[in-house]
Amino acid sequence: MKIVVIGGTGLIGSKLVAKLGEHGYEAVAAAPNTGVNALTGEGLAEALAGASVVVDVSNAPSFEAAAVLEFFETSTRNLLAAEAAAGVGHHVVLSVVGAERLPGSGYLRAKMAQEKMIESSAIPYSIVHATQFFEFARRIADEATDAGTVRMPPVGFQPIAADEVVRAVGRIAVGSPVNGTVEVAGPERFRMDEFFRDVLAAWNDPREVVTDPHARYFGTELGERSLVPDDGATLGEVKYADWPGRTATGG
Repeated sequence: MKIVVIGGTGLIGSKLVAKLGEHGYEAVAAAPNTGVNALTGEGLAEALAGASVVVDVSNAPSFEAAAVLEFFETSTRNLLAAEAAAGVGHHVVLSVVGAERLPGSGYLRAKMAQEKMIESSAIPYSIVHATQFFEFARRIADEATDAGTVRMPPVGFQPIAADEVVRAVGRIAVGSPVNGTVEVAGPERFRMDEFFRDVLAAWNDPREVVTDPHARYFGTELGERSLVPDDGATLGEVKYADWPGRTATGG
């Protein structure tokens, strides 16, 4: 089975290509640096020839609202057209738990626009909603920093190791399309402000974490359950305290 991974050289994509290859699948890493650009359409027809599945784990280079919307709408439109021409039977996309609950975020509005395009196409699909990756904890803290202070809301937070997202996406990719959404999340639920207070202390980071109910997460305020999965989500097994990268990468 040939599986084309759009964004196949990034954090999730590179791990997914390797994992699928280990299990005997023909996994193709498709990205601008391999000559495949979903945004322009360059190389798509050639990469998708003979493919059974396309997995889109690509991400926008800019999170500015207009730019990210343009990225996801254009790249998804090009992908779906190329898949239809190639006879691809399963489109898998990685998205975000809670995206539908946070219209105040330009990035998450763009992800929802992407999902709607996929749901409206004739190609069978699976949408995987994941919570925040352990690997992105540093970026989240930096984004929340104001004048040396990290402002975090006291809301639910259930991050997951990227390797476990890869396993979940891989299982979906080699299975039958669900024509719906599945959720994956970490095994532990924290309070967001307390989580970041602990991890910054573990990094020996001098920034103070201040609890602020109105603190914005990539442009939007959060409710208690904005970022946590519903019942029935697939939960990972790796706890943050046991994750090897927690100190080596600064979160």
